[in-house]
Amino acid sequence: MAKITGQARRIRIYINEASRHKGTTLYHAIVLKAKELGLAGVTVFRGIEGFGANSRIKTVRILELSHDLPIVIDIVDSIEYLDRLMPYLDEVVNEGLITIEDIEVIKYSTKVITKNTKKNA
Repeated sequence: MAKITGQARRIRIYINEASRHKGTTLYHAIVLKAKELGLAGVTVFRGIEGFGANSRIKTVRILELSHDLPIVIDIVDSIEYLDRLMPYLDEVVNEGLITIEDIEVIKYSTKVITKNTKKNA
């Protein structure tokens, strides 16, 4: 098993489930843009309870069911690739919080891909 390590950056975007952009959910629009820009991957988490700047608690508890639960979008990639995404996030995230952290990546893989590896047609 191969181990790949190195420096990277993580962007976390905290928004609400009901946040929208051009007729679709904002989290889905961000996933599509990240894919279009060739980022390594994106994970979207749906929270079970939380509150943001407006201090209104949103929850999945049955008696207080919210249709606007917290969403966290987690993206890890190189600084170069994430810098391509930032102008888009500045444009579409009107309400929410974006955090950026420098991180170290440790990835284990059964396959090692090198620059000299060619795909078979």
